[in-house]
Formats: sequence, C-alpha cells, structure tokens
Amino acid sequence: MRKPIDGFAAAVMIVLCLAWGLQQVAIKAVIADVSPMLQVAVRCGIAALLVWVFSRLVARERWLPGLALRSGLVAGILFALEFLFIAEGLRRTNASHMAVLIYTAPMFAAVGLHLRIPDERLTLLQWVGIGLAFAGLAVAFLAPAFGSSDAHAASRDWLLGDFIGLCAGASWGLTTVVIRTTRLSEAPAAQTLFYQLAVGFVLLLPFAFAIGDTHFHGTALVWGSLAFQSVVISFLSYLTWFWLLRKYFAAKLGVLSFLTPLFGVALGIVLLHERVSIAFMVGSVFVLIGLIVVNGQGWLRQILMRDARRVT
Repeated sequence: MRKPIDGFAAAVMIVLCLAWGLQQVAIKAVIADVSPMLQVAVRCGIAALLVWVFSRLVARERWLPGLALRSGLVAGILFALEFLFIAEGLRRTNASHMAVLIYTAPMFAAVGLHLRIPDERLTLLQWVGIGLAFAGLAVAFLAPAFGSSDAHAASRDWLLGDFIGLCAGASWGLTTVVIRTTRLSEAPAAQTLFYQLAVGFVLLLPFAFAIGDTHFHGTALVWGSLAFQSVVISFLSYLTWFWLLRKYFAAKLGVLSFLTPLFGVALGIVLLHERVSIAFMVGSVFVLIGLIVVNGQGWLRQILMRDARRVT
C-alpha cells in the first residue's frame, strides 16, 4: 500500500531535487576539460555496472527474461538520445535553461500515454495545463526574436541549444511511455534502469569517438564531477526515486520533483554565474505551472475540495 507524503519523503525529495538540479551544472562546469558526450557516456557505463552489482549480487532481484533485445533496447535508445541531446545542448545553452527544458518530459509523457492507455486519458484540466506549458515555451523561444538584431544574432546559438534541450525532454517523456506500455512496467526498477544505462553507454561512447568528441584533461574538479554524476545521480538518486515510487503516491512525488528546475536555475546562476533573461523566466513559470497542473491534478482537486468544505 502506497501512503501519503510524510516529512521523511519530503526531505528525501528535496535532497534528490537538489542533486538533479546540480547535474547539468556538474556537466557544464567541466565542459572545457571533458567533452560533454564523453561525460555522459562514462557516467552511464559506471552507473550501469553499479546497478547490476547491486541488483544481482546484493539485492538478488529476479529479472524478467526476454526484455533486453525488445522493450529494453528501445528504452535504452531513447535514454541515449536524451543524454546525447543534453550533451549537445549544453554546448550552446546554459545549465539553467537545460534544467527547465528537460522537465518538459512529463508533458510529452502525458500526451503519449493519453494516446496509448485508455486509463491515462487527459482531462480538460490537464489539457489546460499542457496549453499553459506550450505558451510558456512559446514565450521562452520567441521573445528573443523581437529584440535587437545584435541580441537576436547573439541568441541564435542559445535558441538552438534550447531546442536541443527540448528534444531531450521529449526523449525522456517517450522513454516513460515505453516503460509504462511494455513488460518493463512489470520488471524490477533496477533492471529497467540497467537497460537504459547499459545501452546508453554502448551507443554514446562509440559515438563520442566517431565524432572526435573525446578530449579529457583530468583535474580534481573533473574527477569529482564524474563521481557525482555516476554514483550520486545515475546510481543512488535513481534507485532512491524508484524506492519512493513504491512507497508513496506517485502524483504527489511528481509534483515535488518540479523543485528540480528551480534548483537548477538557482545553482546555474550562483555557481556558474549564468544570466537568465526575463522572457525565459516568465516562460519557465508558465511551463512549470502547466506541468504541475498536468501531473498533480488529483492533488490539486483534493486541495480545492478541502477548501470548498471549509467554506461551506
């Protein structure tokens, strides 16, 4: 039986959101010393090994057979695409933008599940939320086009990076659809995570070498960033997230997860001294409100009903 969010779950979610908000900053901080493509490939490989050891040798979980070359491969390819887009996007835009754009994933997942699963049909309120999110994206992407010609020229590379970040969010959302609509939904969480990480490593590392994007200059900051990305983010935080999903209501956890882009923007500004335009901030607010409406409509309905009872 899943239970409502308590103080422990809320505290764990805040720590997770802080870590997730920091991951784009960790990639961007060492981008001059390690290519982003090599970073995401290495983190996938290390984390895949850790997940396999933990699941098979420590927890001794039973994995479902016959998934690796079917739905597991599809989920892994989408996962690899997500991080390919993140790596390429961070070359052109800043970590603050990327932190927000990746979290458009629930919007794409909601639309995909609406088309595939009858019980996941979107309500009118959820469509309104998606409309708000798209309006926010329009403000964030189109506002720079109305500035001066110099500002427009300077922002073109950022706009491309932002679009690539949006593609990363779409890839993550489609990954969720694949997991929910295949036998992966019945598999242990570690098995699904392993397929994603392993396929990501197998695809991204050769791709990095193929395009010559493998420069590496080992420094203390570089090793610290890679350890954080591999162990804390890709291994510990993801397994903790799956554990929370088994214990607590997913919708309320999903609403709390939207603290991540807020942390991501703040950390990018504080640690990397990034500048975020007013237009992007306004657009981001619309996006986050829309996504909270899409993913937390049950929670919002409970609040509204509770307030209505108090009034009457």
